[in-house]
Amino acid sequence: MRVALAEAVAALEHDDVPVGAVAVLDGRVVGRAHNQRELLGDPTAHAEMLALTQASAALGHWRLEGVAVYVTLEPCAMCAGAMVLARIERLVYGATDPKAGAVASLYRLLADERLNHRVPSVGGVLAEECGELLRGFFRARRAPREK
Repeated sequence: MRVALAEAVAALEHDDVPVGAVAVLDGRVVGRAHNQRELLGDPTAHAEMLALTQASAALGHWRLEGVAVYVTLEPCAMCAGAMVLARIERLVYGATDPKAGAVASLYRLLADERLNHRVPSVGGVLAEECGELLRGFFRARRAPREK
């Protein structure tokens, strides 16, 4: 999760929401990324999506069986759906996302029995650090409007 947090901090360099993700197989990082929506002008450039793409390239296959994904914020529906489709083994996330979370907050996509794959998940890992990074980002964005 510390590597994911470092990735999240890197998103601040181009004014993206500070979310970081890391894909790990057998203790080896096979994908790592941070949000790049602003940088790339791409609504799908979430940290998780980019890390999954890197992992697929590194492993030479779209099936990411055995891969664990660590992300600083509970994934949205798009990212959770991609994790199911990629057949990842496990998700570990930091802060919950009550407005868009699709793992435990709004939806439970990773555990939906109607889907062909389920992903065990653990939330709340370094949640305070992950959450504070996000709160600080949004506080700074609101500050000019509050004056």
